[in-house]
Amino acid sequence: MYARSTTILAQPSAIDVGIAYVRDQVLPALEGITGCVGLSLLVDRQHGRCIATSAWESAEAMHSSADQVRSIRDRAAEMFGGVRIAEWEIAVLHREHHSRRGACVRVAWAETAPARLDAVVEAYRSQFLADMETLEGFCSASLMINRSSGRAVSCAAYDSARAMIRARGAAASLRADASRRYDAVVIDTGEFELALAHLRVPELA
Repeated sequence: MYARSTTILAQPSAIDVGIAYVRDQVLPALEGITGCVGLSLLVDRQHGRCIATSAWESAEAMHSSADQVRSIRDRAAEMFGGVRIAEWEIAVLHREHHSRRGACVRVAWAETAPARLDAVVEAYRSQFLADMETLEGFCSASLMINRSSGRAVSCAAYDSARAMIRARGAAASLRADASRRYDAVVIDTGEFELALAHLRVPELA
């Protein structure tokens, strides 16, 4: 499974209009493209950072959709603001339970040597998921990787903002442990409202 993420730097006043556009226009359009298995939208209202991620059955499906998606993305950029595109392999996806209304997501971006990514994926699957499952309000987690750059992005969903905030310390400890073990550098972290969750990606844990 593969994913294309679009990071949008939005004006706060445009976020609700943008969410409605993604829900009512972008999602139905993507569902009509062969190989698309859904869309999620993360929103940081304080800083205006929004991340729309489309999931695809294969790298071929993702790449062949580029022309169809471009006009949709350009329209979203007009509504939200500037955009940044990245492509990922979905290496791990685990759901303790499906997200509920009010769910929030903590995202961490990291970078390591490309040759170490397989070890990072295995550790995430065999160790870090079990640690995350013990956190209050944990919902689901995923790890996406880019094998050419050595970059990885971990997303952990929680039932509420309160649960996500309460887990900050434990999550920071897990990130620090992973960084030490796998010589990885955490590039950025962010906390988001899960504004749209419509993914049909199967369990990949």
